[in-house]
Parts: sequence; structure tokens; C-alpha cells
Amino acid sequence: MVCQNQSIDDSNADLARDLRILVRDRLTRGDSDKQVVDYIVSRYGEFVLLKPRFSLHTLLLWGMPAVLLILGIIALIVFIRTRPSTRAVAALTKDEQARIDKLLKQ
Repeated sequence: MVCQNQSIDDSNADLARDLRILVRDRLTRGDSDKQVVDYIVSRYGEFVLLKPRFSLHTLLLWGMPAVLLILGIIALIVFIRTRPSTRAVAALTKDEQARIDKLLKQ
């Protein structure tokens, strides 16, 4: 159980107190540490663990920002490479230049 990054021993939350009682009860019944942890996780979910187990869910949670960053960089590179270059602008014809000069003199 994590309450502001505290273990159930350090936390004063009502849920932490209930979990301490539940853990104590399961241990006095003869469950092993692993059985108690499995029971608590199956009932409350991975968020009750101070150090979550490595699984597909945690891999997605921690790996997705890196994947999105890489995809964003790739998209940016593709966007920059495929946009039209401003250097390839054709020069003005003599008629266009004369018209611009005429407009600017007015």
C-alpha cells in the first residue's frame, strides 16, 4: 500500500490500517508471505504494492512515454523531410518584375 509513497506500516490511512489487519490475519492462518501478497494484489490490484511487479501492464506504463517520444521524433523527421523546400522558388520573369516595380512606384 502506498499513501504518499509510504508503506502500510508507515501510513495512517484507513485502508493501510485495514490492510495491516488483513495481512496479520492471513499470516496467523498460516499463509506464506507470497500467498498473502498474491491475495492482497488479487483483491486490491497492483497499486497496493510499494514496488509493483514487472508485468505487461507495468511495461506499458513505463515504456509508453519512450515509445511515444521515439514516434514523435520520427514524425517530426518525416514532416521536415517531406515539406516543400523554400529554396526551390523560381525566379520572377521580366514581366512580373516590371509589374512589381510599377506597383511599388505608385
